[in-house]
Amino acid sequence: MARDTKSQFHAELLRPKDSGNEEWSFIVLPLDVSEKLPRRGRTSIDGYINSHSFTAQLEPDGRKSHWLKVNLALMQAASVSFGDVVEFEIQAVAEEPEPELPADFQQALNTVPEAQATWQATTTLARVDWLHWITTAKQAKTRAKRIQDACNMLASGKKRVCCFDPSGFYSKALSAPEVA
Repeated sequence: MARDTKSQFHAELLRPKDSGNEEWSFIVLPLDVSEKLPRRGRTSIDGYINSHSFTAQLEPDGRKSHWLKVNLALMQAASVSFGDVVEFEIQAVAEEPEPELPADFQQALNTVPEAQATWQATTTLARVDWLHWITTAKQAKTRAKRIQDACNMLASGKKRVCCFDPSGFYSKALSAPEVA
């Protein structure tokens, strides 16, 4: 029997302290909503914000919950703004979509046929975790090393990234944005 992941809740759209050059907001899911989802790491959802449908990827908040980035286009389509308390309805997607490979990692995989073969033999969720590990590197040097290490581990037949907590809870490496 399939697990029920559907939840309805209200949340305030928060303005991030550091949003770069783009306008976006975010929410942190209530813990009971997050607990209904299939995993603590990155998870794709289908949802509604004030009755406007969307599909998105939740990020782990490092506290056994998730956070959701609401981009400006979605905010405008749903007629919502920073500080608004809005109604959400979400549920996990039926099947996790195949993640998009960053160009630098794709290029590295293309040079190591054994790594490419293992990559193709892994599950979608394992690929999501590999990419999460690579893309959460804070420095270009660390990212390059992770790409090299990933290719080496995959070439040796390792299908799952080791020593990476996709929820960020145990390592405290992941968190929701700070509120402005």
